[in-house]
Amino acid sequence: MRARTRAMAAASLTTLALLATACGGGGGDTTDPAASQPAGTAGGEISIQGCTPQKGLLPGLTSETCGGNVLDAISAKLVHYNTETAAPENDIADSIETTDNQNFTVKLKSGFKFSDGTDVKAKNFVDAWNYSANCANGQDANYFFTPFAGYAEINTEECKGVEESATLTGLKVVDDATFTIQTTEKVSNLPVRLGYTAFSPLPDSFFTGTGAKDQEKAPVGAGPFMVTENTATNIVLEKNPNYGGQYKPSVDKVNYRIYSDPTAAYNDLLGNQLDYVEQVPSDRLVGDAYKTELDNRFLDQPVGGNTWVTFSPADDQLQAKPELRKAISMAIDRDLIIKQIFNNSVQKADGWVPPTVDGYKAGQCGEACNFDATKAKEMFTAAGGYSGTLTMSYNADGANNKQWSEAVANSIKNTLGIEVVATPVVDFATYNNKLENDEIKGIFRNAWQQDYPSIENFLAPIYGSNADSNYARYKSDKFDSELAQAAAAPNVEEANTLYQQAEATLAADFPTAPLWNRSFQAGYSTNVTNVKMNAFGVVDLTAIQHV
Repeated sequence: MRARTRAMAAASLTTLALLATACGGGGGDTTDPAASQPAGTAGGEISIQGCTPQKGLLPGLTSETCGGNVLDAISAKLVHYNTETAAPENDIADSIETTDNQNFTVKLKSGFKFSDGTDVKAKNFVDAWNYSANCANGQDANYFFTPFAGYAEINTEECKGVEESATLTGLKVVDDATFTIQTTEKVSNLPVRLGYTAFSPLPDSFFTGTGAKDQEKAPVGAGPFMVTENTATNIVLEKNPNYGGQYKPSVDKVNYRIYSDPTAAYNDLLGNQLDYVEQVPSDRLVGDAYKTELDNRFLDQPVGGNTWVTFSPADDQLQAKPELRKAISMAIDRDLIIKQIFNNSVQKADGWVPPTVDGYKAGQCGEACNFDATKAKEMFTAAGGYSGTLTMSYNADGANNKQWSEAVANSIKNTLGIEVVATPVVDFATYNNKLENDEIKGIFRNAWQQDYPSIENFLAPIYGSNADSNYARYKSDKFDSELAQAAAAPNVEEANTLYQQAEATLAADFPTAPLWNRSFQAGYSTNVTNVKMNAFGVVDLTAIQHV
């Protein structure tokens, strides 16, 4: 099979909302190619490059890709995002209806079961969302339930006075197949969000005995696969025999093999000891060496994601000095790094939202994202400079992180004449734990893989006050207000304009420095065929087949 280069088709939010809120069956007529694949005709086991999840595999506890990719394979949600376009299509939902973008009625299809054989009912969604939304349960995805009525009451300051049994007033079970959602304000794109992992249902067994703790290791989902092994070196998935949806996988088993060294994973791929890596190492990008080595067994496509540098909230020298942060950003020669490290396979960022996302506005970052050694030095000096060694931290188990982080450090060092050192952290889980605890100073790597196809997803979960992925600890009443106004806008055009205003506020405050918009150069072995990468940059496990 010859690989093909294709850009993510960015469907407009107008189209997305109509698809997600349509009445009736909403899902049986999907154009997703994965739905048309023969079910179980090939069988066999495949191996995928994996990484260490930061926390237990629960929908509300997982907010990073290592665990999130596994959860997406074992979960079915109300909405499924089309592999080719990312457009939301009803999955467990039979319909999601609203007349005012504030009160929603959700009706479920029949026939969906969890991997433990129990039926998926309205109660399983409501109970799961209430659990994740309650601060007393310590779920990282809590922030995604902010728009729901009653959220403030079960998320008090320091969670004082909140009982674990407290629930959202905005969720009501009508019957086994119907529940309602009420938001505090209008949220025009809520149906688009409901395919994100945090909105997965949980089985009744989760809420009995030690179910919650047990399922961190052996989660029970309603998706095409189920977890049968979960160790420090492997996470093994097998076909869910009780799966009632339309995205039935061909392979019988998927083995996520945990690698700390991306080059080792690539070498195993070349030896047919591994079937898929999601990112080719940077040294193999040079001269497109990987294309020859893999004999055209590769995928090369832009995805809904981006990479940036965050200015540590634990570093007093960098706080309250946006001009200093802009000077450091201007000292990074993005064009040279993209050429030398990535062989021009990623695209220089000019803002906080990638161009593949509807609502993107060119040039939001302004001159701060353009390399200008003279001006960077002048601004740096005027802003008071930086004393001591500036560290550039990154997780060492990510493909190409070492190379580009060292290049960023050297660019800043050479431009500003200060000591800058690239500092590795052993793996993604350890790295995220350090970020959550504000243990890293200086500047550090962050990247985003879209959760759902919306400009809002690149702003609110990363920069909204108290958002789980807000590692800059950015807090702006103006920015939060602009987000709220955008979410309540009556149509997509007005919403996008307001989200763009919020992005302009980021440009002024500059909590992070955008670097580049992500593309993945994935490779696969001779053991597999029909390999597809979805618009989120993740291999489609329901489409891939074992030869």
